[in-house]
Amino acid sequence: MNVAKSGYRVFSANSSAACTELAKKITERLGVELGKSVVFQESNSETRVDVKESVRGQTIFIIQTIPRDVNTAIMELLVMAYALKTSCAKNIIGVIPYFPYSKQCKMRKRGSIVCKLLASMLAKAGLTHIITMDLHQKEIQGFFSFPVDNLRASPFLIQYIQEEIPDYRNAIIVAKSPAAAKRAQSYAERLRLGLAVIHGEAQCSESDMADGRHSPPCVRNTTGHTGLELPFKYLDSSCQSTHGAPIIMMAKEKPPITVVGDVGGRIAIIVDDIVDDVGDFVAAAEILKERGAYKIYIMATHGLLSADAPRLIEESAIDEVVVTNTVPHEVQKLQCPKIKTVDVSMILAEAIRRIHNGESMAYLFRNITVDD
Repeated sequence: MNVAKSGYRVFSANSSAACTELAKKITERLGVELGKSVVFQESNSETRVDVKESVRGQTIFIIQTIPRDVNTAIMELLVMAYALKTSCAKNIIGVIPYFPYSKQCKMRKRGSIVCKLLASMLAKAGLTHIITMDLHQKEIQGFFSFPVDNLRASPFLIQYIQEEIPDYRNAIIVAKSPAAAKRAQSYAERLRLGLAVIHGEAQCSESDMADGRHSPPCVRNTTGHTGLELPFKYLDSSCQSTHGAPIIMMAKEKPPITVVGDVGGRIAIIVDDIVDDVGDFVAAAEILKERGAYKIYIMATHGLLSADAPRLIEESAIDEVVVTNTVPHEVQKLQCPKIKTVDVSMILAEAIRRIHNGESMAYLFRNITVDD
């Protein structure tokens, strides 16, 4: 394809060579050349972007994968988008397979909804559209003032299960928490497999922080009284009863870990959207082994694999961790041969082609359930 006449350009906003691999695969599938630009860090750590060709009146796609240095990647994307905006690009579309700060999409105590802030920053920098994949919460799309296409990686992961896992018909799909049950059910229905849910947690979870479980309970020790539990409407601001009675409010307790569903003699496949701190997955794998599962796979879209994740996976009961290439993790694969990669550049390239040609995106969501 003649890129000068195609009406659009594809740029990579990454300064790291390892992060441009996905952009190269996408442009190869599209049959176009990667746009000429230079993204680098100054000696004082400031981000500089130089666009080396004219983009006037063009539709521009910026592919930005997120490495471990998340904040630098965000600045690279913002600076490049603004540089293209001031260079009179017609439309600037961000291709961000893993959207950063997506876990910070809820208000917790005196925190902030950082994901909403990032959405506003991207709009201010000049982006007019975003293509992403498996947002941590679908409601994040509402943070943006422009269209968001939230693609799904599940068809690729399901294909991997069918082609690469021997005797997958003897498998069972597992949700490592009740919050992940809908996603697991979506996989189980399409694969026509059973479903199991791990209920109860051994350590702090995201939902605990959201519901105030870690807030200190109101406790008042008294002599000669066993304590009285009252609804909050009977308490004043000092956590004392409005009737003058001393009270003791008990701290919340988590239920013990149980597995709802029979995993004995089965291949257990745990599905989720992000694999970052693998402590929860390792604990889940141990429970499943105790319940009789003879092989354990982890399937997820985004393989962040931070800190000691490769070592913990290698030493755990997990047999294989399968993630897509939305996030670069070649170093982690060298540290742990259990980590496998599924390429999703095909669907990202098709999304770019359809958006540029004004075609419907519905084809990319065929056989995708609402809960996926």
